[in-house]
Amino acid sequence: MAAVLPDWPYPFWIAHRGAGKLAPENTLAAFRVGASHGWRAFECDVKLSADGVPFLLHDDTLDRTTSGTGRAADLPWTALSRLDAGGWHSRAFAGEPPASLAAVAAWLRRNGHGLDLEIKPTPGDERRTGEVVAAEVLRLWAGDPRPPLLSSFRPEALEGARSTAPRLRRALLVDTDWPGWLDVALALGCVAAITHHRLMDAALVARLHQAGLRALVYTVNDPARAAELQAAGVDGIITDAVDVFVADGPC
Repeated sequence: MAAVLPDWPYPFWIAHRGAGKLAPENTLAAFRVGASHGWRAFECDVKLSADGVPFLLHDDTLDRTTSGTGRAADLPWTALSRLDAGGWHSRAFAGEPPASLAAVAAWLRRNGHGLDLEIKPTPGDERRTGEVVAAEVLRLWAGDPRPPLLSSFRPEALEGARSTAPRLRRALLVDTDWPGWLDVALALGCVAAITHHRLMDAALVARLHQAGLRALVYTVNDPARAAELQAAGVDGIITDAVDVFVADGPC
């Protein structure tokens, strides 16, 4: 007998890092571009500054997507907030600052949009990052009927989030079929697994659903592959191709 799947208040289509490749990733500008294409749910990465402020950044270092250099975790938010996080992408976005989680929360809540918030801890700071991010989500989305889904590749980060905010929904991100990952997701009280799309097929969807987990995939940019995954019964698709796919309607 199949397990009862958890309630799922998030749209099926989720825009990767705000707007995929159309805007500088993990910035408010990216969210606005994604929304201009009709997207109503987003994914982004969050980590901590040296003084514990959650802000959006994928890499451990600043070099690729900002005007800064070195480890992001070594700078306080006052210094990080003055960097240029848009000029690397194109001149049109030059001067776009890094986004704090607080600013993103305000924008998302004003517009009624959903969020998959990937906890991206600096190595060695996994559990604390999960704790701090979860506490901030509780504060920033207080009273909201649909707070973000907290996801991470790092089980320690999800354990930290659970210890601080057990009622927030969690998802384990899976990039390879490592032994025991499903057991880890269940032990962490996750409501979903988000796998690399190459790992997902109808059999894995059925296995996850049987275990009581939602099945999501990243990062799917090919329409034919998206159609295969929809036919397999996945519960959500994260994509860069915000100008190719037609997103869900209003939440």
